[in-house]
Amino acid sequence: MDEPRVGLFVDGPNVFREEFDVDLDDVRERARQKGCLAVHRLYLDDGAPPELLRAAEACGFEVVVTSGDVDVKLAVDATEFVADGSLDTLVVVSRDTDFKPVVEAASRRGLRTVAIAPGSHGSSDALANAVHEAVTLE
Repeated sequence: MDEPRVGLFVDGPNVFREEFDVDLDDVRERARQKGCLAVHRLYLDDGAPPELLRAAEACGFEVVVTSGDVDVKLAVDATEFVADGSLDTLVVVSRDTDFKPVVEAASRRGLRTVAIAPGSHGSSDALANAVHEAVTLE
């Protein structure tokens, strides 16, 4: 059997904060444990530091920069991937409850869902309870 196709969607402004020490390589490796990365995107706002963009691209991430709400863009993109059937597993890296409807929709369509949070003090209980697996980065 082929490896599951994994979509990794990272909410940059929510995860890359001073109080968290998030390593993009660690995030990517955690998602790779779930299967083959079909897509791995980091969403940032237009105020993101250029060093973060370069580091993300060096780690192989597709960087999506938006002048609007990062959450909306990430949610729409993730939902499109869920709807088109190109994924088996949806991984969302965030502390944001706003992504609960996305993971619920993915689950209804038969996808495995994973939420990765940047530390236990940064996790969303609502998001963690909506997914099949909640992972906390330490």
